[in-house]
Amino acid sequence: MENISKVAVLGGAGRTGNYLINQLLNKGFYVKALVRNPENLTIQNSHLEIIKGDAVDEEIIRLLLADCQAVVSTIGQRPGEPMVASQSVKNVLKAMKELNIDRFVLLAGLNIDTPFDKKSPKTIMATDWMKTNFPIIQEDRQKAYDLLVQSDVGWTQVRVPFIEFTDESSEIEVNLEDCLGDKITASDIVVFMVEEMTESNYSRKSPFISAI
Repeated sequence: MENISKVAVLGGAGRTGNYLINQLLNKGFYVKALVRNPENLTIQNSHLEIIKGDAVDEEIIRLLLADCQAVVSTIGQRPGEPMVASQSVKNVLKAMKELNIDRFVLLAGLNIDTPFDKKSPKTIMATDWMKTNFPIIQEDRQKAYDLLVQSDVGWTQVRVPFIEFTDESSEIEVNLEDCLGDKITASDIVVFMVEEMTESNYSRKSPFISAI
């Protein structure tokens, strides 16, 4: 794999996205972050470039990914707005193919289903709750996973339970079949995602991660 020096980030202005950008910068990467409202991103660093735009805009995504060697996304669904998950993934995959980028790491909830899952009753309950209460969002997120599977890029979809927005770190459990814990910190999420971006231990897989 080509050495990664510059990373395209989607969802950087979000709560987890802020942790992600700081982690990437601390690790010495250059970052291009896509945000709709740049004033919401308060991080200032000479290695950080801000691209104003929306992830559902195909041309903006191509601009974002230009000169990057990897893509990392923590993008979430905005309340009351059109679905973003599947369209953003579709746009990213298309731009990756055009620009010859192979690494894509993205964040998702434990409610996404894969053919390899052996979810416990607790995880099934959480999944069913999402399907019942947010069926359109669930369907769109599941469609995003299907698009990843149909692609030929080196993606990793990281599935997480309840996120605690702290800098605290603990030992985490990684499992391809079930989510074994109830929570995880944003700090631990981004450490795992950045490491996975470079190491590709779970390429074309959807690991669950949680605090032990």
